[in-house]
Parts: sequence; C-alpha cells; structure tokens
Amino acid sequence: MTDTPARLLKLLSLLQTPREWPGGELAERLDVSPRTIRRDIDRLRELGYPVEASRGAMGGYRLVAGAALPPLVLDDEEAVAIAVGLRAGAGHAIEGVDEASVRALAKLEQVLPSRLRHRVSALQNATVPLTRGDGATIDPRTLTTLASAATAQERLRFSYRSGDGTETKRQVEPYRLVSTGRRWYLVAYDLLREDWRTFRVDRVSEPFATGARFTARPLPVEGGEGGADDAARYFARSLASRLPELRLDVRFAAPAEFVAARLPPTLGVPEPEAGPEPGSGPAGEEAGCRLRSSCTDSLEWVALRLALVECEFAVEGPPELVAYMESLGARLTRAATAGR
Repeated sequence: MTDTPARLLKLLSLLQTPREWPGGELAERLDVSPRTIRRDIDRLRELGYPVEASRGAMGGYRLVAGAALPPLVLDDEEAVAIAVGLRAGAGHAIEGVDEASVRALAKLEQVLPSRLRHRVSALQNATVPLTRGDGATIDPRTLTTLASAATAQERLRFSYRSGDGTETKRQVEPYRLVSTGRRWYLVAYDLLREDWRTFRVDRVSEPFATGARFTARPLPVEGGEGGADDAARYFARSLASRLPELRLDVRFAAPAEFVAARLPPTLGVPEPEAGPEPGSGPAGEEAGCRLRSSCTDSLEWVALRLALVECEFAVEGPPELVAYMESLGARLTRAATAGR
C-alpha cells in the first residue's frame, strides 16, 4: 500500500481494535516493511494518537486511552451497526438514550456514504423491534433533523398535529431536545406566536431546516445559564402548568425493592410499610410497601403502570384514579367473560 494517508487510516482502524498487534503482522496486512510501520506509528503519535509499544518476541503495538478522544475510524460493518443501534434507541425514546445519542446519530449519518445509508435504512425497515411501554415510535430522521438544526442554530419549518388532531404549520428557532424516557420533546421559540413552546416530536412531520441562522434566545427560566439543564427545567415547568397533578397513594403487597424495579422513576419511590397487606388478614412480617408521590402523567398511563407491577395493590388516592381503576376493572371483567 503506497498511498500514505490511506495506509495511515487503515493502520489506525486496525489499532482501534482492542488487541496488541505485532509489527510483522501489521506490515503483512498493509503490504509494507516493518520499518515503514515504525515510521507510520511515529506519524500517528505526532497526530495525538497514544500508540503504546511493547518489546520482546511477543511485543507489538496497541492504542491506549489518552487525554482526548481521537477521531474514530470505522469500517463499513461497524458504521452500519452503530447507526442502526442509535436509530433503534432514538426512535423508541428508550430511557437513557438522550440528546447526546441523537447528536451522535446526526453526525454519523451526515458522513455516511450513500451506499451505507441505504443499508442502514434497509436494515431498519426490515427490523421489527419488541418494546414495552406506550412511548410513540419516532422516525429517527426527524430526530436527527431537529438535533442538527438546534446545534447549528438554524430555523426549522414543520407540520404539527395537536392533541385534538388540528394540523398547523410552524416556523421555530429550535433550542434543545428533551427525552422523558417515553417520549421526545422539542423546546423551541415559535416565531409566529412570538413565544416559547414545547412540541411532542411524534406529532412533528416534514421537518426541514430553512438555512436561516439565528442567535439563541435565553430561555425564561430563573437563574438559567443556557444549555440542556435550562431546557429540562423549562420543559418540566411547562408540562406541570398544563397537566393536573396526581397525588398518588398506593399500597402494594410486595417488598419495596420488588415494586421499585417495576415502576418508572417518574412515579416516585415506594417505602416499606408495616401493616395489613391488601387482600390479606392480620398484619404479617412482610407487609409490603406504600407509594406516596405526585406526578403529572395521565390517569390511563398511571393505571397501566400500576397494573404491570404484577402484585396485589390497593389505590387509596386520588379519587379520580380510584374511579378510573374501578371503571377499567369492570371493563376488563366484561371483556374476559364476554365469550362465556
């Protein structure tokens, strides 16, 4: 391999595999002399790649962790695997896959050759994910478009469907994406309404960047310094102002650890409780736990999550949740007995 830049990239790709490479094997793979390998290793070190060498018959070269993250060199299969994984996670708003992952996906897809973008799309379209929860599925291309525009401070146009089904056209200055674990939201300044808004991303369609740049406005949050934390605080305040607060009081006939592992963190943390268990007689040593917390989720979603805990429980409040659970229980009983 006589093309020095191409050879260096190939050498870097090999070294980024977590193993130690004997100099002779590297020379054989790149079809050059061991002396050329040594010179190329020196060039990589000058570029900031921390390549470590060990002596002896079993010695060789390996890339170690440095003070900064050097550019990664991926082969076709690795790039496709990473893009598909990021798409799958971002598209279903899995808890823990946040804006950083979407930005990474946007950067990767921007530099993918067309042949690899086609492979990523084909594999994604042919894959049926098995997911839990009621989070809406989102086209990852929508997420990457929004993330790229927010990063580049570029105005966006898109169609938006409200909760009652009304379709509107929006032009916004995107600020940040916020993930709640179940859904993605866009915090942006709406130019037509001259005010800040939050948009559910699963209701956004046909987004495109207009090319018009803007200077980011400060979010109306007290003590804000700009950035993701401000966006999260603004979103939480905005959501709380629109949704009624539910003050939950629920007793479970199971240990607190068991229940906590099956409830989303947004519903709070159950505490161990001594006393009679729901549906049992006298008090026992294992008395279950109690959840006292507040949330702004819908009655339907809260009822579903409580039912998925897979143990006996009793809803003590709020009254509207008790009434909904009674209605839901009666409906489920009718469904189960309708065919008898």
